[in-house]
Amino acid sequence: MTIENAESFFALDVLSWLFLAILLAIAIVLIDLLFFSKTSPESDVKVTEDRSTFRKICYFLIFLKFSKSEKYKHRPKVVQWSIELFPVLLLVLVFRGFIFEPFRVPSNSMMPTLLTGDFILVNKFDYGLRLPILNSKIIDFSKPERGDVIVFRYPNYEHSAGYSGVDFIKRVVALPGDTISYEKDQLTVNGESVEYRKIGSYQGVDSGKAMSGYRHIREKINEADHDILLHPLGNSRKLSKTTVPEG
Repeated sequence: MTIENAESFFALDVLSWLFLAILLAIAIVLIDLLFFSKTSPESDVKVTEDRSTFRKICYFLIFLKFSKSEKYKHRPKVVQWSIELFPVLLLVLVFRGFIFEPFRVPSNSMMPTLLTGDFILVNKFDYGLRLPILNSKIIDFSKPERGDVIVFRYPNYEHSAGYSGVDFIKRVVALPGDTISYEKDQLTVNGESVEYRKIGSYQGVDSGKAMSGYRHIREKINEADHDILLHPLGNSRKLSKTTVPEG
């Protein structure tokens, strides 16, 4: 069995709304500069006559604000708000889209490492840069390794309404080309069983109380130990031999 490759997709999420808000702010300001600024009442500070509309636009886009010599208090409120919010929205978009993004752990599948409801800050550039919204990769820096904790969307989730907008937070146990299987609570990668060590019975606190009584196991992946929880009755799902695809 081979899992279907995940494809690039249009993701309408927080970054999408930020991007659309930035485009709207730019459009409002440009329309005001091109069509209404000449007919607006004069401010108490004169703008030099040699400053063309084109130069105003360039200055605004490069420095994220108008020249200090240009007051815009006389302009409509929607224009003032667009001018003030544009740099803030742009900085948030760059930060969330290319540097770090906060996520909330949606379920108990990563316990006891991460509890349900925990907030985590995810490095967005470690594996490369992707275009927000379009989700297409620009630059490749490195590849995920076994044992890494990653945040992702369900492969081709846009075709499954039930997974729309759901963030998955999981640990990497196999890489593209690896053959894996899972049966009777035992993970096998490329024909080798992952090493398990029993810790005891898990006693949860806070949001982890619901998992109390589960078997606390320490597994070794990529020469590093990771704690996991297994159902006390051993009724985990079975995964037949599967090849991890590229991409």
